[in-house]
This record gives sequence, structure tokens and C-alpha cells, in this order.
Amino acid sequence: MTTGSSRVVLIVEHDVLLKSLTADIMVDAGFEALQAGDAGEALAILESRSDIALMLTSVTMPGSMNGLDLARTVSKRWPAIKTIIASSQVRLIGSDLTAGSRFLLKPYHAQTMISEIRSLIGP
Repeated sequence: MTTGSSRVVLIVEHDVLLKSLTADIMVDAGFEALQAGDAGEALAILESRSDIALMLTSVTMPGSMNGLDLARTVSKRWPAIKTIIASSQVRLIGSDLTAGSRFLLKPYHAQTMISEIRSLIGP
């Protein structure tokens, strides 16, 4: 179970450069950033940590599970974890999203991303 004061963000992104850049932005904003390259890696991290407050995932990912499937799984298994789903190819609307999640269109601006995260898990 996560705590309301947790500042740990899990970034799930297959593009290594974008994942690293996003992690740097998170750290600069005062969050702890964990990184995963696909859903399997993300689930392993989620199973090993109880302090993750938010997951930022891309829709398109390699492997057997895309970002939407991952968000649904996380919502069921860890309902306290908020989710931001990002894509440059797909635009999601409210009915596509799980409870406690938001959508960002890529490329996203760092400040927009940070504002969304803070609105979901606090300053």
C-alpha cells in the first residue's frame, strides 16, 4: 500500500532516451524516479516496492502487455497508485482511462507533466 506522502514515480517507457530524460525531469522536480522498459519489468518493480505513488506509462510498449493493459492491471492490484498514460499515436478519453489516471499527449512538456503528477499525488 502506498502512503499519501510518497514521492516515488515509476516510469514505464521503451524508448531509452525518453525514459532517461523523463527520470531526470522527475528527479529535478523532487521525485524519486524508478525506470522500467516494459510491463513485465514494471510489474516486478511494483511487486517489490510498496512506496510507488504514481506510474507514468507509454501506451505502446514491447511485450505481451501495452500501457493500457498495464494501467488496468495496476488499477486492480494497486488501486492507490495513480497513473498517467502517454502516447503520440493514440488519444485517450475519460472512458478509456482507469480510475485515478490521466492522459498526456506526447511530446509532453516537462512542466505540464509535473503539474499533472502533483495534481494526482500532491506537491
